[in-house]
Amino acid sequence: MTGNESKSARMERLIRTYFEGCNEANFEKMTSCLTPDAIHYFPPDMYDGPWHGGATIARGWQAAVEKLGSYWVIDRLITDTERGEAVIEWSHYKTKLGVTLRGAEWYEFDDETGLISELRAYYSSPQDKSLQRLELAGMDYEGRGYSTPPPSGARG
Repeated sequence: MTGNESKSARMERLIRTYFEGCNEANFEKMTSCLTPDAIHYFPPDMYDGPWHGGATIARGWQAAVEKLGSYWVIDRLITDTERGEAVIEWSHYKTKLGVTLRGAEWYEFDDETGLISELRAYYSSPQDKSLQRLELAGMDYEGRGYSTPPPSGARG
């Protein structure tokens, strides 16, 4: 933290700086906000995810800016300093395609460095009816304590 900057303000500043770097396709700005081993999860069949490593994440968004004219806006942002986590809602404008994509991301921050160590993207889009499991590809839900399978009281 710098000077009197609170942990919440630092978390918010890192996320906003990361988004500035994405919009500018600025590799150094993006990677300065991410741990070297950061991971970015996506829904199935999106961006060949998950992306492993801060450099891989930055290169992926550089390519999106170049190919799609991508530009992102943070619409809402909430931090939880006790847990070292944040949640945002965003809008992604693919200007070369005339497409608007909306979604949310969950951020985890590294305890030692304070940098972003994990991003989990959730997209607001129609459900893919060909899939039985609509969850982030590559994420260990069971290992993290998420409910799986459905609770015994769930009706089928």
